[in-house]
Amino acid sequence: MTLSQERVRWLVVVLFAAAMAWVESASVYYLRVLVGRVEPYQAIPLPISGVLGRVELVREAATLVMLATLGVLAGRTMRARLGYTAVAFGVWDILYYVFLRIICGWPRSVFDWDILFLLPLPWWGPVLAPCCIAALMILWGTYASQGVDGNAARDLTRIAIGSSAAGIALALYVFMTDSLRALYQRQNVELVLPAEFNWWLFAIALMLMAVPLARSRRT
Repeated sequence: MTLSQERVRWLVVVLFAAAMAWVESASVYYLRVLVGRVEPYQAIPLPISGVLGRVELVREAATLVMLATLGVLAGRTMRARLGYTAVAFGVWDILYYVFLRIICGWPRSVFDWDILFLLPLPWWGPVLAPCCIAALMILWGTYASQGVDGNAARDLTRIAIGSSAAGIALALYVFMTDSLRALYQRQNVELVLPAEFNWWLFAIALMLMAVPLARSRRT
């Protein structure tokens, strides 16, 4: 497959992710209007329970399955599949906030707090944080998916994978710190409102996750 064909695949993946982002934004907007939480950072941020709560959890899991499936279908090698999945996830995540802004005027700032995910516990963070990770995923995914031959950047070494995994784990800890604390204290995690975000720890996590991209650019 030629480089031009790979670029067409990349564009198709981006187009699909953009369309999926609009569907996601619209779905979340409908849900937040339904429960009166267009802006999530307020008292009782997760007033969803019963069937509605279970449906939302399954919807989030289904979203991840769709993004991974897109990467598997687009890539010819494991590396390319991971790359296309990363591109799809990054584009979807960033455009999700862009489209929410268009639909309802929120977020007003990249520093607005958002509930990023609900599995396995609620993740909290300023909008800028997941967008930074998404941008990194797009960059690495583009490098990983656009190699034409076997001499493409060999960034998936044990060190790179280990660093990236450590960065992901650290970022997850930062996002779920307040929920984990509430769980430890036997409080209702659905009522948690975080007071501050650990940007220093998040920056370390981001640098660890950037190791595969740094190796890509050196090869």
